Amino acid sequence: MSEPTVVILGGGPAGVGAAYQLRRLGRAQVTLLEQQNVVGGNAGSFEVDGIHLDYGSHRLHSACDPEILKDIQALLNGDLGFYPRHGRIRLRGKFLHFPLKPIDLLLRLDRGFAMGVGFDMVRRVVPGGNGAGNTFASVVRANLGPTISEHFYFPYARKIWGRDPEELSGTSAQKRVSAGTFKKIMRRLVKPPGKGGYYYPRRGYGQISEGYAKAATTMGANLMLGWRVAAVEDVANGRPQWKVVAERAGEKRELIADHVWSTLPTALLARMVRPAVPSDVLQAASRMEYRAMLLVYLSVPIDQWTTTDAHYFPEENVVFTRVSEPKNYARSAEPKGRTILCAELPCQVGDQLWQMSDQALGQRVAEDLARVDLPLPRPHTSVFVKRLSHAYPIYTQGYEEPFEQLDRWASSLPNLLVYGRQGLFAHDNTHHALYMAYAATDCLENGVFNHAKWNEYRKIFSTHVVED
Repeated sequence: MSEPTVVILGGGPAGVGAAYQLRRLGRAQVTLLEQQNVVGGNAGSFEVDGIHLDYGSHRLHSACDPEILKDIQALLNGDLGFYPRHGRIRLRGKFLHFPLKPIDLLLRLDRGFAMGVGFDMVRRVVPGGNGAGNTFASVVRANLGPTISEHFYFPYARKIWGRDPEELSGTSAQKRVSAGTFKKIMRRLVKPPGKGGYYYPRRGYGQISEGYAKAATTMGANLMLGWRVAAVEDVANGRPQWKVVAERAGEKRELIADHVWSTLPTALLARMVRPAVPSDVLQAASRMEYRAMLLVYLSVPIDQWTTTDAHYFPEENVVFTRVSEPKNYARSAEPKGRTILCAELPCQVGDQLWQMSDQALGQRVAEDLARVDLPLPRPHTSVFVKRLSHAYPIYTQGYEEPFEQLDRWASSLPNLLVYGRQGLFAHDNTHHALYMAYAATDCLENGVFNHAKWNEYRKIFSTHVVED
């Protein structure tokens, strides 16, 4: 039996991971379409002035599936290092270790806060002492108490998603708050030596996706970079089959596929499929909301700004949620005399922040750094900004209804699979996206996609929690 043809839409980790697995296991002939000229998507990297930069702060967490981690280590051939976490969070005017540790909360912050956390911990184990509900606010408050909620998670949620915690679904807490109970926080506190660190490539986080793409290409996958998907047309002639129309610089190509695997946002895919989808599906697509992100990069003429890899700022009087120093992730001292900082500013496409010039954004970041006692030792010499329109899904109250409607529609299309972070509207890590890619490949058996097995994998996906 000849191998089926699979066209993959999107060259992020989920896309290149599937291309690699499909070719390695001989499950299909593969063509991958990516509108950018490089792979990786929001998990990609680029180089400026000899420094490898990512689209924000990224790490490969130790929670990565062992099989996937083994593959990444082999693909990167010695370029994947393991490093201890060295993050800090500014809370009530003081810097603490991040992820949060109870001993830090109790000893470094003021007595009133420490007493509040201690009381909340006791109240948490008293029968009948916990509230209930299905909003971000109610879930976090019930599990962590009002003290940590009001001073950390609630202001941070307002900054990240641009919504009040009461407006957000409880799914936001279940997906986003990895240390969502005092029990989990205590587990983190007593982790054995060597646990809790992260993996990071020598040439930036995007080296992971680049490694998968290179191996997939070597094994026969066709990666079409710089090509935009214009349409996905059902052309079944006695059997399920698709025609994918791709465009680049005025050129057009038509690809015939037995299977289409899409990692694109499903709301975007719905506008590409032909024949046109029902109006109620398009209406559901319009209700799916994403938080945008501005990544403001400041070049500073010094060897190193701090020894911290990432600083977190839940405070609402500064514009950024996180500021990272990319050189620190792989403990790099080169190049000398220059470092670059990356500030993450959540926003909405078209709002006041989104429309600010690069220079104005750079000045705003520098001013806010001084406000939180982290002034630049020397003025930044240059600034540039990357604008991400689909950084985080926003889980508002009631988002489940339009998502489930889109999901049912996509699942009803023969031989069309939606998966990955964007496809499943999931706030996931890279290792989760790669797990989805490996799972999808496992479900393609002799040219037929096993939907029953995929549904079992979907249950596993629903348990994924973001690692900070």
